[in-house]
Amino acid sequence: MTGRGDLTEAEWRRLEPLLPTGNNRCGRWRDHRRVVNGILHRVRTGVQWRDLPDRYGPWKTVYERHRRCSADGTWERLLQQVQAQADAAGGIDWDLSVDSTSIRAHQHAAGARKAPTPAASKGAAANDTPERKAMGETVRPPGGGGAGGEALGRSRGGFTTKIHLSADGRCRVLSLLLTAGQRADCTQFEPVMERIRVPRLGPGRPRTTPDSVSADKAYSNRRTRRYLRRRGIRHVIPEKSDQAVNRVRRGRAGGRPPGFDKERYKKRNTVERAINKLKNYRAVSTRYDKRAYVYLGTVTVAATIIWLRT
Repeated sequence: MTGRGDLTEAEWRRLEPLLPTGNNRCGRWRDHRRVVNGILHRVRTGVQWRDLPDRYGPWKTVYERHRRCSADGTWERLLQQVQAQADAAGGIDWDLSVDSTSIRAHQHAAGARKAPTPAASKGAAANDTPERKAMGETVRPPGGGGAGGEALGRSRGGFTTKIHLSADGRCRVLSLLLTAGQRADCTQFEPVMERIRVPRLGPGRPRTTPDSVSADKAYSNRRTRRYLRRRGIRHVIPEKSDQAVNRVRRGRAGGRPPGFDKERYKKRNTVERAINKLKNYRAVSTRYDKRAYVYLGTVTVAATIIWLRT
Protein backbone atom coordinates (compact mmCIF):
# COMPACT_ATOMS: atom_id res chain seq x y z
CA MET A 1 0.00 0.00 0.00
CA THR A 2 1.37 3.41 -0.97
CA GLY A 3 0.55 6.75 0.53
CA ARG A 4 -0.13 10.13 -1.00
CA GLY A 5 3.15 11.76 -1.97
CA ASP A 6 5.13 8.50 -2.18
CA LEU A 7 7.53 7.92 -5.06
CA THR A 8 5.96 6.90 -8.35
CA GLU A 9 7.42 4.11 -10.48
CA ALA A 10 9.06 6.63 -12.83
CA GLU A 11 10.58 8.60 -9.93
CA TRP A 12 11.86 5.43 -8.27
CA ARG A 13 13.50 4.23 -11.48
CA ARG A 14 15.47 7.51 -11.57
CA LEU A 15 16.48 7.40 -7.91
CA GLU A 16 17.22 3.71 -7.40
CA PRO A 17 20.56 3.62 -9.30
CA LEU A 18 21.80 6.65 -7.34
CA LEU A 19 21.18 5.24 -3.85
CA PRO A 20 23.82 3.25 -1.92
CA THR A 21 23.42 -0.53 -2.05
CA GLY A 22 24.27 -1.27 1.58
CA ASN A 23 25.80 -0.07 4.81
CA ASN A 24 29.07 -2.05 4.69
CA ARG A 25 27.96 -3.99 7.75
CA CYS A 26 26.56 -7.45 8.41
CA GLY A 27 22.95 -8.14 7.44
CA ARG A 28 20.71 -6.51 4.85
CA TRP A 29 19.17 -3.09 4.88
CA ARG A 30 15.44 -2.70 4.70
CA ASP A 31 14.01 -1.92 1.29
CA HIS A 32 15.25 1.50 0.18
CA ARG A 33 11.97 2.51 -1.45
CA ARG A 34 9.93 1.84 1.67
CA VAL A 35 12.31 3.79 3.88
CA VAL A 36 12.68 6.71 1.45
CA ASN A 37 8.88 6.95 1.19
CA GLY A 38 8.78 7.14 5.00
CA ILE A 39 11.29 9.99 4.93
CA LEU A 40 9.25 11.79 2.27
CA HIS A 41 6.09 11.37 4.35
CA ARG A 42 7.76 12.98 7.33
CA VAL A 43 9.26 15.82 5.24
CA ARG A 44 5.90 16.53 3.62
CA THR A 45 3.71 16.37 6.74
CA GLY A 46 6.11 17.36 9.53
CA VAL A 47 4.83 14.47 11.67
CA GLN A 48 6.96 13.29 14.58
CA TRP A 49 9.19 10.36 13.71
CA ARG A 50 7.45 8.15 16.27
CA ASP A 51 4.10 8.79 14.56
CA LEU A 52 5.08 7.50 11.11
CA PRO A 53 2.46 5.13 9.66
CA ASP A 54 3.22 1.43 10.08
CA ARG A 55 3.42 0.89 6.31
CA TYR A 56 6.89 2.50 6.34
CA GLY A 57 8.31 0.08 8.90
CA PRO A 58 9.95 0.89 12.24
CA TRP A 59 10.20 4.64 12.73
CA LYS A 60 13.71 4.41 14.16
CA THR A 61 14.94 2.68 11.00
CA VAL A 62 13.54 5.51 8.87
CA TYR A 63 15.01 8.18 11.14
CA GLU A 64 18.46 6.57 11.31
CA ARG A 65 18.58 6.21 7.51
CA HIS A 66 17.70 9.90 7.14
CA ARG A 67 20.26 10.91 9.76
CA ARG A 68 23.06 8.90 8.17
CA CYS A 69 22.27 10.13 4.66
CA SER A 70 22.24 13.71 5.97
CA ALA A 71 25.55 13.23 7.76
CA ASP A 72 27.60 11.58 5.02
CA GLY A 73 26.36 13.79 2.16
CA THR A 74 24.18 11.18 0.41
CA TRP A 75 21.25 13.57 -0.02
CA GLU A 76 23.55 16.28 -1.37
CA ARG A 77 25.08 13.91 -3.92
CA LEU A 78 21.63 12.66 -4.89
CA LEU A 79 20.48 16.24 -5.58
CA GLN A 80 23.57 16.89 -7.71
CA GLN A 81 22.98 13.74 -9.77
CA VAL A 82 19.35 14.68 -10.43
CA GLN A 83 20.55 18.15 -11.47
CA ALA A 84 23.14 16.54 -13.75
CA GLN A 85 20.43 14.52 -15.50
CA ALA A 86 18.38 17.68 -16.05
CA ASP A 87 21.41 19.60 -17.32
CA ALA A 88 22.31 16.83 -19.78
CA ALA A 89 18.78 17.08 -21.19
CA GLY A 90 19.04 20.89 -21.45
CA GLY A 91 16.48 21.32 -18.69
CA ILE A 92 18.27 23.94 -16.54
CA ASP A 93 17.74 27.66 -17.04
CA TRP A 94 21.09 29.11 -15.98
CA ASP A 95 19.74 32.63 -15.35
CA LEU A 96 19.87 32.29 -11.56
CA SER A 97 18.45 34.25 -8.67
CA VAL A 98 19.74 34.35 -5.09
CA ASP A 99 17.81 35.06 -1.90
CA SER A 100 17.17 33.77 1.61
CA THR A 101 14.23 32.95 3.84
CA SER A 102 13.83 32.76 7.61
CA ILE A 103 12.43 29.56 9.12
CA ARG A 104 10.81 29.59 12.53
CA ALA A 105 12.32 26.97 14.82
CA HIS A 106 9.89 24.83 16.80
CA GLN A 107 10.53 24.39 20.51
CA HIS A 108 11.59 20.81 19.74
CA ALA A 109 14.51 22.16 17.70
CA ALA A 110 16.16 23.49 20.85
CA GLY A 111 18.00 21.46 23.43
CA ALA A 112 20.74 19.80 21.37
CA ARG A 113 23.78 18.82 23.39
CA LYS A 114 26.08 21.77 23.89
CA ALA A 115 29.30 19.76 24.15
CA PRO A 116 31.39 20.03 20.96
CA THR A 117 31.32 16.95 18.75
CA PRO A 118 34.55 14.96 18.19
CA ALA A 119 35.03 16.61 14.79
CA ALA A 120 34.66 20.10 16.25
CA SER A 121 37.05 19.34 19.09
CA LYS A 122 39.81 18.66 16.57
CA GLY A 123 39.69 22.23 15.33
CA ALA A 124 36.93 22.00 12.72
CA ALA A 125 34.84 25.14 12.35
CA ALA A 126 31.20 24.99 13.38
CA ASN A 127 29.96 25.82 9.89
CA ASP A 128 32.18 23.36 7.99
CA THR A 129 30.53 20.91 5.64
CA PRO A 130 29.85 17.40 6.98
CA GLU A 131 32.63 14.86 6.73
CA ARG A 132 32.32 12.47 3.79
CA LYS A 133 32.43 8.89 5.08
CA ALA A 134 31.16 5.47 4.08
CA MET A 135 27.41 5.06 4.03
CA GLY A 136 27.19 2.80 7.06
CA GLU A 137 29.58 4.59 9.39
CA THR A 138 28.36 6.61 12.33
CA VAL A 139 29.10 10.22 11.45
CA ARG A 140 28.80 13.31 13.62
CA PRO A 141 29.49 16.36 11.47
CA PRO A 142 30.98 19.55 12.91
CA GLY A 143 28.48 21.43 15.05
CA GLY A 144 27.39 21.63 18.65
CA GLY A 145 28.63 24.16 21.12
CA GLY A 146 25.21 25.77 21.57
CA ALA A 147 22.59 27.27 19.29
CA GLY A 148 25.09 29.09 17.08
CA GLY A 149 26.73 25.85 16.07
CA GLU A 150 23.34 24.43 15.09
CA ALA A 151 22.29 27.38 12.86
CA LEU A 152 19.82 28.73 15.40
CA GLY A 153 19.65 32.43 16.19
CA ARG A 154 17.44 35.37 17.06
CA SER A 155 15.70 37.57 14.52
CA ARG A 156 12.41 39.44 14.24
CA GLY A 157 10.66 36.10 13.92
CA GLY A 158 12.08 34.86 17.20
CA PHE A 159 14.17 31.68 17.31
CA THR A 160 14.96 31.12 13.64
CA THR A 161 17.18 29.49 11.05
CA LYS A 162 17.89 31.14 7.71
CA ILE A 163 18.10 29.22 4.42
CA HIS A 164 20.28 30.89 1.79
CA LEU A 165 19.77 29.52 -1.71
CA SER A 166 20.15 29.99 -5.44
CA ALA A 167 17.43 28.92 -7.88
CA ASP A 168 17.38 28.42 -11.62
CA GLY A 169 14.88 30.05 -13.98
CA ARG A 170 12.42 27.21 -13.43
CA CYS A 171 12.10 27.72 -9.67
CA ARG A 172 14.32 24.84 -8.56
CA VAL A 173 17.08 24.99 -5.95
CA LEU A 174 20.64 24.72 -7.26
CA SER A 175 22.51 25.33 -3.99
CA LEU A 176 21.66 26.07 -0.38
CA LEU A 177 23.17 26.51 3.07
CA LEU A 178 22.00 27.26 6.60
CA THR A 179 22.92 30.01 9.05
CA ALA A 180 21.50 31.46 12.22
CA GLY A 181 18.44 33.64 11.65
CA GLN A 182 20.19 36.97 12.30
CA ARG A 183 22.95 36.52 9.70
CA ALA A 184 22.89 39.15 6.92
CA ASP A 185 22.11 37.93 3.40
CA CYS A 186 25.09 39.62 1.76
CA THR A 187 27.60 37.74 3.94
CA GLN A 188 26.48 34.40 2.47
CA PHE A 189 26.34 35.35 -1.22
CA GLU A 190 29.75 33.95 -2.10
CA PRO A 191 29.29 30.66 -0.17
CA VAL A 192 25.96 30.09 -1.95
CA MET A 193 27.56 30.70 -5.34
CA GLU A 194 30.53 28.46 -4.52
CA ARG A 195 28.14 25.59 -3.74
CA ILE A 196 26.73 25.56 -7.28
CA ARG A 197 28.21 22.39 -8.71
CA VAL A 198 26.32 20.41 -11.36
CA PRO A 199 28.30 17.33 -12.50
CA ARG A 200 28.52 16.14 -16.10
CA LEU A 201 27.11 12.72 -16.93
CA GLY A 202 30.08 12.17 -19.21
CA PRO A 203 33.66 13.43 -18.98
CA GLY A 204 34.28 17.03 -18.04
CA ARG A 205 34.33 19.30 -15.05
CA PRO A 206 31.13 20.11 -13.15
CA ARG A 207 29.44 23.33 -14.20
CA THR A 208 29.80 26.02 -11.57
CA THR A 209 29.22 29.27 -13.52
CA PRO A 210 25.72 30.51 -14.40
CA ASP A 211 24.86 32.73 -17.36
CA SER A 212 23.60 35.52 -15.11
CA VAL A 213 22.59 36.23 -11.51
CA SER A 214 19.93 38.52 -10.08
CA ALA A 215 19.47 39.52 -6.44
CA ASP A 216 17.70 42.19 -4.41
CA LYS A 217 19.14 45.25 -2.68
CA ALA A 218 20.34 43.22 0.31
CA TYR A 219 23.23 42.04 -1.90
CA SER A 220 24.16 45.49 -3.20
CA ASN A 221 27.76 46.07 -2.12
CA ARG A 222 31.17 46.39 -3.72
CA ARG A 223 32.39 42.99 -2.59
CA THR A 224 29.50 41.14 -4.26
CA ARG A 225 29.84 43.07 -7.53
CA ARG A 226 33.61 42.62 -7.52
CA TYR A 227 33.21 38.87 -6.99
CA LEU A 228 30.77 38.57 -9.92
CA ARG A 229 32.98 40.64 -12.22
CA ARG A 230 36.00 38.53 -11.33
CA ARG A 231 34.12 35.38 -12.35
CA GLY A 232 32.73 37.01 -15.50
CA ILE A 233 29.08 36.60 -14.45
CA ARG A 234 26.52 39.13 -15.67
CA HIS A 235 24.38 40.36 -12.81
CA VAL A 236 21.36 42.51 -12.01
CA ILE A 237 21.40 43.96 -8.49
CA PRO A 238 19.59 47.25 -7.78
CA GLU A 239 21.58 49.96 -6.03
CA LYS A 240 20.52 51.05 -2.56
CA SER A 241 19.24 54.61 -2.29
CA ASP A 242 21.89 55.67 0.25
CA GLN A 243 24.63 54.20 -1.96
CA ALA A 244 23.31 56.19 -4.91
CA VAL A 245 23.26 59.41 -2.86
CA ASN A 246 26.83 58.87 -1.65
CA ARG A 247 28.02 58.12 -5.17
CA VAL A 248 26.48 61.33 -6.54
CA ARG A 249 27.82 63.36 -3.63
CA ARG A 250 31.38 62.22 -4.36
CA GLY A 251 31.11 63.38 -7.96
CA ARG A 252 33.61 61.88 -10.38
CA ALA A 253 35.28 60.01 -7.53
CA GLY A 254 32.06 58.13 -6.93
CA GLY A 255 32.29 56.34 -10.27
CA ARG A 256 29.56 55.37 -12.68
CA PRO A 257 26.24 53.86 -11.54
CA PRO A 258 26.05 50.06 -11.85
CA GLY A 259 24.13 48.72 -14.82
CA PHE A 260 20.57 47.60 -14.19
CA ASP A 261 18.28 45.64 -16.56
CA LYS A 262 14.67 46.13 -15.45
CA GLU A 263 13.34 43.36 -17.69
CA ARG A 264 15.84 40.83 -16.37
CA TYR A 265 15.12 41.86 -12.80
CA LYS A 266 11.44 41.06 -13.27
CA LYS A 267 12.43 37.39 -13.43
CA ARG A 268 13.85 37.47 -9.90
CA ASN A 269 10.50 36.17 -8.66
CA THR A 270 11.72 32.68 -9.59
CA VAL A 271 13.70 32.40 -6.36
CA GLU A 272 10.66 33.52 -4.36
CA ARG A 273 8.59 30.83 -6.04
CA ALA A 274 11.32 28.27 -5.34
CA ILE A 275 11.14 29.21 -1.65
CA ASN A 276 7.35 28.80 -1.73
CA LYS A 277 7.76 25.32 -3.20
CA LEU A 278 10.17 24.37 -0.43
CA LYS A 279 7.81 25.67 2.24
CA ASN A 280 5.01 23.45 0.96
CA TYR A 281 6.91 20.76 2.88
CA ARG A 282 5.98 21.25 6.52
CA ALA A 283 9.20 19.86 7.95
CA VAL A 284 10.96 22.61 5.94
CA SER A 285 8.61 25.52 6.68
CA THR A 286 9.03 24.85 10.42
CA ARG A 287 12.28 23.46 11.76
CA TYR A 288 11.76 20.51 14.11
CA ASP A 289 15.26 18.98 13.82
CA LYS A 290 17.70 19.71 16.62
CA ARG A 291 20.84 19.21 14.54
CA ALA A 292 21.64 21.55 11.68
CA TYR A 293 22.99 18.80 9.44
CA VAL A 294 19.76 16.79 9.83
CA TYR A 295 17.64 19.83 8.97
CA LEU A 296 19.89 20.55 5.97
CA GLY A 297 19.23 16.96 4.85
CA THR A 298 15.49 17.56 5.23
CA VAL A 299 15.64 20.66 3.02
CA THR A 300 17.82 18.84 0.47
CA VAL A 301 15.33 15.94 0.25
CA ALA A 302 12.52 18.42 -0.45
CA ALA A 303 14.62 20.15 -3.13
CA THR A 304 15.41 16.80 -4.77
CA ILE A 305 11.74 15.81 -4.97
CA ILE A 306 10.89 19.19 -6.50
CA TRP A 307 13.49 18.52 -9.21
CA LEU A 308 12.03 15.07 -9.86
CA ARG A 309 8.48 16.38 -10.16
CA THR A 310 9.13 19.54 -12.16
